[in-house]
Parts: sequence; C-alpha cells; structure tokens
Amino acid sequence: MIRLAPFFGILVFLAAWEVLVHLFKVPAYLMPPPTKVFGTFVQEFPKLLFHGWITTYEMLLGYLLAVVIAVPLAIGITSSNRFDRFITPQLLFFQVVPKVAIAPLFLVWFGVGTTPKVLVAFLISFFPIVIDAAVGLRSMSSEMNDLARSMGATRWQLFARFRLPTSLPYLFSGLKVAATLAVAGAVVGEFVGADKGLGYLLLVTNSNMETALMFATIVALTIIGLVFFYIVEFLEAFLIPWHVTHRVREGAGTM
Repeated sequence: MIRLAPFFGILVFLAAWEVLVHLFKVPAYLMPPPTKVFGTFVQEFPKLLFHGWITTYEMLLGYLLAVVIAVPLAIGITSSNRFDRFITPQLLFFQVVPKVAIAPLFLVWFGVGTTPKVLVAFLISFFPIVIDAAVGLRSMSSEMNDLARSMGATRWQLFARFRLPTSLPYLFSGLKVAATLAVAGAVVGEFVGADKGLGYLLLVTNSNMETALMFATIVALTIIGLVFFYIVEFLEAFLIPWHVTHRVREGAGTM
C-alpha cells in the first residue's frame, strides 16, 4: 500500500482537475481536461515518439558528456588544492551565468543542429555532478585515511578502495539531480532554435493554440525525465545496495 500511495495521489489530482474543468466550464483551449489530454496523447503518439526520441538523444549526449568531464574534474579538484583554487571560481562563474543567455550564442557558433542542444544540456547537468562528486571524494574520515596509510596502502589503493566507494552515494545524488536537469537543458536548447524535438513541438503548439497537444508534450517530457531518473536510481541500488538510504527504504517497505 505504501508503494501505491503516489499513484493514488496522482489519480486524486487528475480527478479533481477533470471535475473542476467541467464544473467551471473552462474552455479547452485554456485548460483541457485530463481525458482530452490522454486522448490527444494516444492520437498523436507517433509524432510525440519522433520528437521525443530527438530530445532524449540530445539529453543523453549532454548528460554523458557532463559525467565524462565532471567526474575526472572532481578527482582533480580533491587531489590538488592548487588546481581547486584555480578551477572552482571558473566553474562557479559558468554556473551563475544563465543558460538561456548562453544558448543563443551556441546557435550562432554551431548553427541549428544537435550540438547547441547537447551543450546546453551539458552545462545545466554538469555542476551538480562535479560538486557532489567532489564532496563525496572529500567525505572519507581522517581516521579511515590514517588507518589505510598505517596498513601500507598506496595512494591508488587509498583512492580505489576507500575514497571512491565512500563517494558513490554523493555521486549518485548529483547524477539523479542532473538526470532531471538534462531534460530541461535539451528543451531550452530547442526553444532557442530547432526544427524538431519536444521543445520545438511545445513552441509550435503554443503558437497554434493546440493546448491539448501542448499538455500531451509536457506529459511526454515528464515521462522521459521520470524514466531516466529511475534508471539512475536503479543503478544506484544495484551498485551501492549497502548504503543506508537503501537499507532504510527496504526496512520501511517491510513494515
């Protein structure tokens, strides 16, 4: 019953939405009822699937690029104080700059194509990964560090057997946050300039006042984000089942 509670909550929300729309006779072009949105989603599923694949592809490329760059960068930041002082202010600067303001520059530099969307998804998802990975790599206690060194552990053994496993819960925390942000990054890139993708479809439906299809597109984006988030969470449970968050969750499920 505990696991079904979120679904009941969603059903109650949709039922209230349906009732209120019919009760106040809200025009469909302003707020379509969930039944109409669902019907449009089914009817336009081939179109949503085509544009959804484009957005998913851009999101995944940006996300993977963020992981490939952020994790080694976090290792470098935690391994050298000089490198930390050099690179951290620059990372903070690029994080503070609004990504919506940078996206048009990518369009000028790289043209209308996949690259600008991938770069925006990369920029938005990069910062949580590098920060959480760095925090995780620094989270090993000084007592454990002294114990490992007293047992003759080399610097590589200290990293591979102690620092890296300790950092994994923090790293996956950043990966899960970035998983949801990467979708937003791909959509922002498509808003600026695109001829396909769910972000492009949102702009088209908005200009044509196709509100039901607009809501169906938002549902498709939500599904992509949720599926990607739970894939990362599944990998976390598979790789670090020993972590306290999973033990607490399993214990709560058996009560």
